[in-house]
Amino acid sequence: MSDNNAVDKKGILLETGTNEFEIVEFNIGAVNYGINVAKVREVITRVPVTKMPQVHPYVDGLFTLRGRVMPLVNLPRCLKEGGEQEPKNIIVTEINGYNMGFLVDNVSRIHRISWTDMEPAPNVGDNAMVVGVIKMTDKIVLLLDFEKIIAEINPEINIKLSTFEETRDDVKLQRENQQIIVAEDSPMLRELLVGTLHSAGYSQVRDFSNGKLAWEALSAIAGNDKPLKDDVAIVISDIEMPQMDGHHLLTLIRADKKLREVPVVFFSSLINEETRRKGDTIGANGQISKPEIGQLITLIDKLVFGEEKAEAI
Repeated sequence: MSDNNAVDKKGILLETGTNEFEIVEFNIGAVNYGINVAKVREVITRVPVTKMPQVHPYVDGLFTLRGRVMPLVNLPRCLKEGGEQEPKNIIVTEINGYNMGFLVDNVSRIHRISWTDMEPAPNVGDNAMVVGVIKMTDKIVLLLDFEKIIAEINPEINIKLSTFEETRDDVKLQRENQQIIVAEDSPMLRELLVGTLHSAGYSQVRDFSNGKLAWEALSAIAGNDKPLKDDVAIVISDIEMPQMDGHHLLTLIRADKKLREVPVVFFSSLINEETRRKGDTIGANGQISKPEIGQLITLIDKLVFGEEKAEAI
C-alpha cells in the first residue's frame, strides 16, 4: 500500500454475507498486526503533531488531515513494542464515531480472508489487546482490539455503554421474560453490554463470543418443537467477529424457515454508510453504532413489544 494513499474500498467491496473480510496489514517491530479495512479511512505518511498537555500516555498529540483535527495514538508505546526505526505511517480510522490516527512502523498490504481463518485470541490475561489470530502460510497476523484501546483513551465510551434512562419496576417486569441472544467477541464489551441489559430488566440473555457459536445455539432452537418466542425474541450481534461475522450470521438466520422472522440488530463499531447498506440488504431490523446503549434498548423494546406498547414503556 503506498503512502499518503486512501484505502480504495470501491475496488475491494465484498459481497454481503460471504463471511469474508479484508484487513490492512501493518507491523510494529517484528510483529505483524491487522485492522479491518472497514475501520480505515486512509493511510498516510507521518505528519507533524501538536503536543497537548495532560493527554493520555498513548496519545502523542493532535494532527490535521483535510481540515479535520484528530488525536494521534502512538501504537508502539501502547503495545510496549517497537523496532529500532522511527514509525513511518499513520492509519487514519473511524471507529465508534470517533476519528483517530494510529502511528505504526510500516503498512504493507491488504489481505482478503475468511472469518473462519481467524481464531479467537488465546486467553492470556485481562489486559490482552488481541481479539483474533490469523494464520497465514508464512506468518501469523494479530487482529488488534482497537475498540479497547480507544475506550482506554476515551472512558466516555464505557460510560455510554452502561448509561440509560432509569427503568421503572413495572417495565423491568415486562422485559424480564424476553429471551435475547448476544454475539460479541470483545470480552470487555460483551460484559458491559450484558450487564447493562440486565440492569434494564432484560435478564434472560445468552451471550456468545462469535457468530458461529450463536448460530449453533440458534440452530438448536430451529430444530426443536417449542414456539420460537420461548427461546429467542431478538438477536443482538456485532459485525466483526472470528469464525463467523454478523453479516453471515444474519444471512443464515434469514434463510431458515423457523428463524427468518427473528428480529436482528447490529450493535457495532463498524456502522457506516457502506455497512449500513449491507445490513439493510440482508434484512437487519436495526443498526446502531457502539456505544449508544440507550438507543439499543429503545430499539429492542420496539422490536420485541411493537411500536405502540414500546412508546408506553
